[in-house]
Amino acid sequence: MLVAKQYRCTHSATCVCTKGHLSEDAIFLVFQHLNWNPKLIAKISCVCIWFDEIAKRVLWKEFCRTRAPKMMLDLQSSGSHNVDGNWKALGKLLIYCSGCSKGGLSDSIDIPGHFVYRTRFSRTSGKSFLLPQCRSDVLYVSDPCEHLDQGEEGDVGFFRGVFKSFSISRVRKMLIDRDAKLHATEVCPYCKAKLWSMLQAKMIPQSACHRLGAYDDGIEYYVCLNGHMLGICTLLPLSDSEEASELE
Repeated sequence: MLVAKQYRCTHSATCVCTKGHLSEDAIFLVFQHLNWNPKLIAKISCVCIWFDEIAKRVLWKEFCRTRAPKMMLDLQSSGSHNVDGNWKALGKLLIYCSGCSKGGLSDSIDIPGHFVYRTRFSRTSGKSFLLPQCRSDVLYVSDPCEHLDQGEEGDVGFFRGVFKSFSISRVRKMLIDRDAKLHATEVCPYCKAKLWSMLQAKMIPQSACHRLGAYDDGIEYYVCLNGHMLGICTLLPLSDSEEASELE
């Protein structure tokens, strides 16, 4: 048996599932056949509380393990059976660029969030976003999602990431030691936790700009209480030689 079976929704008297559900084993096998399709997982989560809970507990976990197996294995290698936050949040982080609303985390940029087909996350790149004294931490960071020709803002890139074992990380300890303030209004788009500004805490190293190909003063990123990271940067324009090599 894959997970404990439960056939009736006992969470809500108004649930439309009055005749019971399929077994969780059957749901597991159906979504395994569908290769853990995230759009279908999101849809079944909307049916009722029971389906939402099995999606959070089982389906999103299997989606994450299938989409990024080595990354998931590393995130869980500390002995914990759960990543920080929850599987649904991590699944969304893998496939969703959060964008930015004007007046939220940015005063001038207004780009809606959107799903991305595929994103590469790198543990090696993550080191570039950490101060030297924090580089024993493990941080996976995505390549920037590029939004070109944004008027006066130029070319804008959004990136996202996740820490391993954030609760015992050096970054978290330093944020607390520096009495970093949580953002007054904005929350993590993946798990709804409060956000620390790494720029305000003066914890953005020069190497992050070089890794992203961004202006030195054109980068900012935030880390939530569960260790999810989201950031925005102004990308340097491509040189003529770079453009030529891309055309080739």
